[in-house]
Amino acid sequence: MNAWEVYEADLGWGAHPVVIVSHPARAARKQFVEILDCASQRADRPARDHEVLLDDADGLDWPTFCKCDCIYAVPRTELGRRRGAVTYERRRQIVRAMIAAHGWNVL
Repeated sequence: MNAWEVYEADLGWGAHPVVIVSHPARAARKQFVEILDCASQRADRPARDHEVLLDDADGLDWPTFCKCDCIYAVPRTELGRRRGAVTYERRRQIVRAMIAAHGWNVL
């Protein structure tokens, strides 16, 4: 299990794609990993400031919003099927969206 991989997980509202955003050492060894939830409905609008649009290049079947304003910690055993990995450019977009969504850019 590695940072930036896309898996499926049920966070309480059905199986959805999720992106691992843990530090690579945590993602590789720890029981809990940090993830971002993705909206599995088809994206039919522009992404909001706290979202990044992922698609088949990232292992998804259709354009899907990655929601960067809430980080979840889940047991690695809760992650299901691996879907793919986030592209390098979208990784940068996700990090920027996380920083802005949490207000870390004003510190």
